[in-house]
Amino acid sequence: MDNILANALGQDLSKLAAQEKRLLLSRLLARFAHEVRNPLSSLDIHVQLLEEDLQKATPAVRDKTASRFEIIHGELHRLENIVKQFLSLAGPSSLELNPVEIAKVIHHVCELLRPEAAERGIEIVTRAAEGLPPIPADAAQLTQSLVNLVINAIQAVEHDGRVEVNATLDTTGGWLSIAVRDSGPGIPAGRESAIFEPFYTTKSDGSGLGLWIVQQIVTAHGGEVAAANAPGGGAVFTVHLPQTRKELSHG
Repeated sequence: MDNILANALGQDLSKLAAQEKRLLLSRLLARFAHEVRNPLSSLDIHVQLLEEDLQKATPAVRDKTASRFEIIHGELHRLENIVKQFLSLAGPSSLELNPVEIAKVIHHVCELLRPEAAERGIEIVTRAAEGLPPIPADAAQLTQSLVNLVINAIQAVEHDGRVEVNATLDTTGGWLSIAVRDSGPGIPAGRESAIFEPFYTTKSDGSGLGLWIVQQIVTAHGGEVAAANAPGGGAVFTVHLPQTRKELSHG
């Protein structure tokens, strides 16, 4: 992350504190998003105009270009979503807290991703302890964080494996814990903390933002997230969330 920020902002970051680096990153994300959004809008308009012009072409030409335009529109839409995500990350995090049943969130996320996992031969298993109480949380953001964790687990396994999502209650510490475990190769030694840094990724097609977003969301809820290698192989990501609003307010 330091090299990316230094190259983009032209500053020596070696003496900056972590909070200052995060502030610079937010500024970089905002600047990037605004710089990209204008040409992106122009491209979208001109692609539409080009489609209108091609309505006068022969049926053979229209048929040949239809699938290509579909790809272009899809990629433009994906870029727009990335820009929106960067803008949301650059701004202050705000939560809409309501009582949330974690078991329902886990079920929704796993059912959403089960078809993709099945195509790869990956089994998704969920377990939720009996009597889990609702916790104060932003359901949409919490869902996004869990989606990111399960997708990360699926990508780590790649093919023919297993992903487990377990929710338990720690009555002594006042925490509700969600553990996402995979049967993949595990985390490289000494990188358990680095994987949460923005833009850090071990995947050729990864953005390096998924786990960082998880950390931002969990921290905003007053919780913690940690990564480790499981004793039997694979990696396990554990999210600890406070059970009460009182603990949430104290972070």
